[in-house]
Amino acid sequence: MKTNLVVKDNALINASYNLEVSEQRLILLSIVRARETGQGISENVRLHIHASDYAKQFNTTNETAYEVLKSAAENLFNRQFSYREQDDNGKEFVIKSRWVSQIAYAEKHAELHIIFAPAIVPLITRLEKHFTSYEIKQVAQITSKYGIRLYELLVQWRDVGKTPVLKIDDFRFKLGIEPHEYKQMGHFKSRVLEPAIKQINEFTDIKAEYVQHKSGRTITGFEFKFKLKNQPPKEKKLPKDQNTIDMFTSMTDKQVLLFAKKLAHDDQFGGRVGKVGESREELERRLIDLLVDPKNLVKWADDLKRLGFNA
Repeated sequence: MKTNLVVKDNALINASYNLEVSEQRLILLSIVRARETGQGISENVRLHIHASDYAKQFNTTNETAYEVLKSAAENLFNRQFSYREQDDNGKEFVIKSRWVSQIAYAEKHAELHIIFAPAIVPLITRLEKHFTSYEIKQVAQITSKYGIRLYELLVQWRDVGKTPVLKIDDFRFKLGIEPHEYKQMGHFKSRVLEPAIKQINEFTDIKAEYVQHKSGRTITGFEFKFKLKNQPPKEKKLPKDQNTIDMFTSMTDKQVLLFAKKLAHDDQFGGRVGKVGESREELERRLIDLLVDPKNLVKWADDLKRLGFNA
């Protein structure tokens, strides 16, 4: 495949739906196919998925892929999703829609044709607002349907590495869990949350953990923290010297003016940093700009401390 990037509007990422793993995979594969072929996604575009496409992307046998496509032809048309949306007056609505408006399966050719429902098209194609993207290979090995959903919920917050606290009712809604399912917290954690986290940590590009939030003894929500795997190692920091100014320290405007003047008129400092032919006043003006940069505070820490700067 030329590209395997999945892009979904965050309204869809936060929607409620309960698709089986194979059905989620077909939706994702359809999005990829639309991008790969240049067809795009609209309520009139037929997206073609062959069993071999599914088998190759998700490392299954052709026989399994045939069964998945056949099952999707029977079940995916009836699947629904819902999401919350506010109108201009602040009224919140729960919108429900099918995933597809049309589905066709040619059994002899092991080929599935999908047309997305009108309501879902803008949620997949509206990229000028908040959206989440990831490579489909990140979820290709996940077999927990809640694992795929949880991964998508987490990677919305990839830039900060943690989610807000997800209130339990809202979290269940986003995972597509019905009110009668996994009502006991022990069952929810052992059958939904823990298997999802385990597979995310094993198969995807992030490593996640969660923190429980309680009111008394009752769990009211979960906060997830995660980090990207295989990041280049951070530079090893030298032991911190108590006499060295921390590199994140900054000066106030008043301190910048004061110590630019002190440094410019200090023979020891000026002899090292001053330019040939540069007057003390010219050096002072140059230092006003340089002292804004924390790196220079570190570089000149000894001089600044000697002249009375206390970080």
